[in-house]
Amino acid sequence: MHWADVLADELLKEDKKHVLATGITPSGPIHIGNMREILTTDAVYRSLIKKGGKGELIYVADDYDPLRKVYPYLPKSYEKYVGMPISDIPCPCEKHKSYADHYLISFLNSLKEIGVEPHIYRANKMYKNGDYNKAIQIAMDNTDKIKEIIQKISKRELPKGWIPFNIRCEKCKKMTTVKAVLYDYPTIEYKCDCGYEGKVDIRKGGVGKLPWRVDWPARWKMLGVTFEPFGKDLGTAGGARDTGKKIVEEIYGYPAPKYTVYEFIMLKGKGAMHSSKGTALSAGEMLDMTPPEVLRFLLMNNQPGKHLMFDSGLGLLNLVDEYDKQERVYFGKEEETKGMKDLKKTYELSQPYNIPKTIPYQLPYRHLVTLAQIDKKWDKVKKILLRTGQIPKDLSKQDEKHLKQRTEHVRYWLDNFAPDMVKFEVKKKPPKVDLTKEQKKFLLSLIEKLPSVDWEAERIHNIIYETSEKEKIPIKTAFKTIYQIILGQEKGPRAGFFLSNLNKDFVLKRVEEAVK
Repeated sequence: MHWADVLADELLKEDKKHVLATGITPSGPIHIGNMREILTTDAVYRSLIKKGGKGELIYVADDYDPLRKVYPYLPKSYEKYVGMPISDIPCPCEKHKSYADHYLISFLNSLKEIGVEPHIYRANKMYKNGDYNKAIQIAMDNTDKIKEIIQKISKRELPKGWIPFNIRCEKCKKMTTVKAVLYDYPTIEYKCDCGYEGKVDIRKGGVGKLPWRVDWPARWKMLGVTFEPFGKDLGTAGGARDTGKKIVEEIYGYPAPKYTVYEFIMLKGKGAMHSSKGTALSAGEMLDMTPPEVLRFLLMNNQPGKHLMFDSGLGLLNLVDEYDKQERVYFGKEEETKGMKDLKKTYELSQPYNIPKTIPYQLPYRHLVTLAQIDKKWDKVKKILLRTGQIPKDLSKQDEKHLKQRTEHVRYWLDNFAPDMVKFEVKKKPPKVDLTKEQKKFLLSLIEKLPSVDWEAERIHNIIYETSEKEKIPIKTAFKTIYQIILGQEKGPRAGFFLSNLNKDFVLKRVEEAVK
């Protein structure tokens, strides 16, 4: 049974409407490591609904959290905003309403593309609208109990005078530099490091926020959350999950939600992804380089608790190949192989929206890597595919759209993440190359045979081998010669396939020019 079905079955033991929650602080580029939480929740939600359960998928953007520091991707001028809620800080590119929106909007667009459609909650609006007021009062009335819970479970001492509320200074607008002096419902008197002294009325929205260890359990009660996954950092002994469970049950009188713990996704060569350290691949970048169903597949095909290493280089090509193979097996075009667990469910959960009724037209991603470098325009690539018989003349509009999108993904990958070893450029003019007598002799012999060859990959490949043997030139030298005169480099894609996708007259002319 697929892991999403196992978790859904746990929820179905309670016959009620379930609220499945996910969320993050949009303080920087939201990366595919964060996407693991969202897609895990979405998978359980889909399984729950398919089994006849009632549920709602929600996403909470923690955009009322303060900016913790000036991250590597921010200008030094943002030092003055450290401590202020990110929803109230100016947008770095000046195109969005706030700093939070700068990162959140693109991420929400990514969610649409990947097929996740949650009900969106914005923490800054919830606080400013007064939605948290009751939870804040309950927390303040139970300050000593909450402090005892956090200190006992987390094994860390909280400062004297600590309260479960971060006041927002009315003058400097910061939350991290304020100390409470006296609480007498409904007001809290405070002093700020900026020199300002004042008092806030907790019945008014937006005067501050609950600290994370209290905000999380308060939110469970407010929104009726029954399921929420979290990363292993929050699930450690004494972590936010442990204190949250105690606080929600003893302070707010609500049962802690069911959950699953997920592992982080590591970025090959950089380790765990951290937006704050600039070592992350954003969800937008991932969706630009590979189809959304492939990103979903990466996570649907692995248990949430499994460690994943993401390779944005050649590993990406292997990932797409793996997805395509599963798709062929799903549609009965290929036999299932060992290790393919829960194939049907995995494939269906990998689809952003609708499950295809017939298999989408497949072309190997590696072929597209070659074609996208021969010509950058889809119409030209399509002509090559038609001429070489790689696609039928009656290709459906849907299949053409599918291949066109994949070609665009490939092109983005080539421009931003592909290793140099797979890159090439067909030179419009003959490159300046000093060929040896041996190489020229090979080309002279080759030009005698090429004109009469059917312009197909295997035929071209065989002619190159035959000519290499006839002229007693190493096959590696033969291939190198071809790459040198066409690409201006010593290596390139598989020669037969590569040449078959080029115009035959172009290749013949280039060989002739090389031996003059």
